[in-house]
Amino acid sequence: MTRYSDIPLSVLDLSPIRTGRPAAEALENTVALACATEAYGYRRFWISEHHNTPAMASSATSIIIGRVAAATERIRVGAGGVMLPNHAPYVVAEQFGTLATYHPGRIDLGLGRAPGTDPWTTRALRREHQSGADFPEQVAELRGYLAPGSAERKVRAIPGEGVDLPVYILGSSTFGAALAAREGLPFVFASHFSPDQLGTALELYRNAFRPSATLAKPYAVVAANAVVADTDEEAVRIFSTMRQKFLTHFRGGMEFLPPVDDIDAVWAPQEARMVNAMLAESFTGTPETVRRGLEGLVDRTHADELMIVSEAWDFDARLRSYELLAKTWNH
Repeated sequence: MTRYSDIPLSVLDLSPIRTGRPAAEALENTVALACATEAYGYRRFWISEHHNTPAMASSATSIIIGRVAAATERIRVGAGGVMLPNHAPYVVAEQFGTLATYHPGRIDLGLGRAPGTDPWTTRALRREHQSGADFPEQVAELRGYLAPGSAERKVRAIPGEGVDLPVYILGSSTFGAALAAREGLPFVFASHFSPDQLGTALELYRNAFRPSATLAKPYAVVAANAVVADTDEEAVRIFSTMRQKFLTHFRGGMEFLPPVDDIDAVWAPQEARMVNAMLAESFTGTPETVRRGLEGLVDRTHADELMIVSEAWDFDARLRSYELLAKTWNH
């Protein structure tokens, strides 16, 4: 029988920018959230990479990670993830090698193959866009720079080579699952916005997993949305901000808007179906309601860890959501 409190909870932060507010506020909130969730007992705090998105300030991921790690003491801090097609693997090795040297034993490196932006910004990033086709080769190159080196090696990541820096493969399809299985790496599935292939990808990952020097058996992290409040009704209202964010994305932009009392007055039925499909792995309500929902997610996926996205227009409500969830989960 699963003892749910043994399943660690972690945090994925997108540094949301409230419409009409400065990015500086979002970045300050990211640091404050990391400090709070460390106190609540969450295992790790990851920051995602997005570019040219007015609703998110998480573009310079490694810089934010350094700021968060410096402001905290125990919680693991990492990238969820670095979108590797946007970067030279050698530069990533140097950046995260430096972070791991400053904060030994506390830095994680999650790697994804999506650009995390639009085609125009992809070109502005000065990287050839190959739809992630060369992602496995990029991962291998990066891991080579992080491996123990020697003076004879012509290109060395210093700092970087030989550091304690766990690498995770991120994905929302079977592509990442197959790569993580083949390389014997932990796998993180992005079901907080792309839940369709969750079960298929995890089954493939576990069945095809090859033990490695890094990992003896599969380790699957499942990302999900959760908003916890004192009442089910208030949680649903808070969650309307996230629903509107995806709604504005479908309409050609992306905004982080205040909550509304009646979301059905904001969207058309077809829009509601699209948004709710993307946010299918979302749990809202009182602590008891959300705990039961996440326990069901663990039962369905056999997740080794849950990574929680809890977004709210009001930052205090966001802190409260993470606090209530931690208390009920560890009770």
